[in-house]
Amino acid sequence: MSWFLLNRNLTLLEPYDWKLSCTVLRGERGSNAPDLPGKALSSANMADYLRYMYKTVRKYFGEAIVVTQEVDDIISSPIVKESIINNSDCKILLDQRKYMNKFDQIQSLLGLTEKEKSQILSINQSNDPSRRYKEVWIGLGGTHSAVYATEVSMQEYLAYTTEETEKMEVRELAEKPGGDMEAAIRQVAERRKEERTGQ
Repeated sequence: MSWFLLNRNLTLLEPYDWKLSCTVLRGERGSNAPDLPGKALSSANMADYLRYMYKTVRKYFGEAIVVTQEVDDIISSPIVKESIINNSDCKILLDQRKYMNKFDQIQSLLGLTEKEKSQILSINQSNDPSRRYKEVWIGLGGTHSAVYATEVSMQEYLAYTTEETEKMEVRELAEKPGGDMEAAIRQVAERRKEERTGQ
């Protein structure tokens, strides 16, 4: 099946289209998450495209996931409300403290209850300082919602950290003769464990 994009703004989603046609339309279940830039969201054709995408993915037992880092993408675009939010049974929000002044708009747009609002605004407010984790809010179909702690092993943390000093520590070890990234991650993780336990 070939997919033709009708608007040049939609070329931003070509990799998603290709992946969708290669997985979901072949009957393979899975989920893909295009990160939609605000410029594409402002396109008049985007609403029709997103409605079509959601219906097609659901028809083939797939799951469409949309990710955005800018709250203004959600607040300022009627396209998002019509095409994405109304078709999303599962909503996931990270720490929203920097949007406290805009959160009433977000609450209204997402159709959140007062209980859900208080859950979301409690994210990362009283984390255990001795552990390295972040909290996330998950709401399912307006019937279930909770804040969950997401914690990974030290090895996983070091593999994906964006903290420059930690990345450099691992990279320097990996670049030594006979070293590799996996061994470097294990070595740094073991060192951190020893420092914590005082052994």
